Amino acid sequence: MIADPIQIPMAISATAVTATLLYASVLDVRDRRVPFRTWYPMLAVGIPAAAFFYITLILSGRVLLVSGYLALCVIFSLIFYLFAAKNLFGGADAWALIFISACVPFFPIPPYFGYPPLGFLPFTVLTNAVILNLFTPLAILVMNLLKGNWAPFPYMFFGFPVEGAKIQKEFGFVMEDFSENGGTLARSFVGIRESLRRMLTGEGRVYTKDLRLHPERFRKELALYKKAGTVWISYAVPFMIPITAGLITAIFFGDFLYVIMKIIAGTSL
Repeated sequence: MIADPIQIPMAISATAVTATLLYASVLDVRDRRVPFRTWYPMLAVGIPAAAFFYITLILSGRVLLVSGYLALCVIFSLIFYLFAAKNLFGGADAWALIFISACVPFFPIPPYFGYPPLGFLPFTVLTNAVILNLFTPLAILVMNLLKGNWAPFPYMFFGFPVEGAKIQKEFGFVMEDFSENGGTLARSFVGIRESLRRMLTGEGRVYTKDLRLHPERFRKELALYKKAGTVWISYAVPFMIPITAGLITAIFFGDFLYVIMKIIAGTSL
């Protein structure tokens, strides 16, 4: 365990990072966009704090430990930079995880469930974020049940209906196909396999963002959505929220994946 005085710069950095991520989450929910300048105040505090942390470790003779953390930081950051470059991950989400790696590599306080074996806070943030994000479909289902929204299984776990006339103001992709023949409107949910195919190929999937940016290209679809009255769209919680929740839970509770593995193995926490 690292002595408490060495964790002080991590506590300062973690406070700045958490405050910034909370603000970034608000921006992500509201605009689905986090300007890069959002990170500047956090970096102004976090980078010097992390540098002080590493220098203190080096002066105390723990050069190997510093090398390990720096190597993990580089590997972790490179992976998410490449993911973002290949559009496998949101750009703001990738920068958030990269900057967490740079600013808060170690736990600022002893977590409730103890330190995980790796001891690298950003990895715990990521695993906690993924685990917490698994509850999103359940939350969407509960919301639909409370509002009386009904659709075939499993669509109620992944989407909800919105006003067709206002669909451009929403965020997500359209989960239904519409057609009109002789004045009669026909609609059907896109099958799961077909939806995955459209996502992978980029063909046929209609995103509300495209409806906002290129309404002239979707005049027919927009007219059908308006005539339909309501349209089911997917809804994915901006991953900035799970990342923020992952950071907070990692700091105070520890690594959920490690806890789950210990429970499965029958090892006491």
